[in-house]
Amino acid sequence: MKTIILAGGLGSRLSEMTEATPKPLVPIGPRPVLWHIMKSYASFGHRDFVVCLGYKGEVIKDFFLNYKHFAHRIDLRLRDGAADYSAEQIEDWSVRLLDTGVDSMTGGRVRRAMLDVGREPCLLTYGDGVSDVDLGKLLEFHRRHGKLATVTAVRPPARFGGLTFEGDRVAAFAEKPQLGEGWINGGFFVLEPGVADYIAGDGTVFEKEPLERLAREGQLMAYRHEGFWQCMDTLRDVRLLDSLWHGGAAPWKRWP
Repeated sequence: MKTIILAGGLGSRLSEMTEATPKPLVPIGPRPVLWHIMKSYASFGHRDFVVCLGYKGEVIKDFFLNYKHFAHRIDLRLRDGAADYSAEQIEDWSVRLLDTGVDSMTGGRVRRAMLDVGREPCLLTYGDGVSDVDLGKLLEFHRRHGKLATVTAVRPPARFGGLTFEGDRVAAFAEKPQLGEGWINGGFFVLEPGVADYIAGDGTVFEKEPLERLAREGQLMAYRHEGFWQCMDTLRDVRLLDSLWHGGAAPWKRWP
């Protein structure tokens, strides 16, 4: 089953870092967030990727075309310039870099990728969020219900400490708790081929008419994920994810 990754957006809310670098290549530790997402999927056996390009797509192409030159150990023989790459460290992935248009909306990118993949089910996610969601259980859930689409529902981490009052007295304080209500779209979709028919064209926002219509028609199911999920929208998010990685406490890291 192919995994489609949306990697063509402008990343305008992270403009401090995305003027020269597309958001999927913003690093967490020594590797781009896109690499972390792909490693997560690969850890569940999904190693066939379609990366939807748009804004600064040529930079993402360059990353993969030159992947082995900077991602792993290289032994050089300076006398004749021979290079030996550490083959055991190079990921066994198939990556299709698909130009889906600089101005396309998310729906347009999804439709182009699904048509390119062909009439088969696929996985879909955004190129700027990491999670410890169990992709095996997500896929099992999707196959059981038999509908066209599954979205992973998550509870976003609160940005501030939560207070519980008794009169004017603070009865309880929780530093940045998970929200008690308000499930949101966390990405990590499973889609049947028929979903492409719900998308009109490049100007369609996937999260609007297509998903709204699927929901109205009873064809959209939610896989509730209570664990870790974090998008990378702001510089604060980048620093949080980077600190988790460097602190050895990255919940999304399921690979050795």
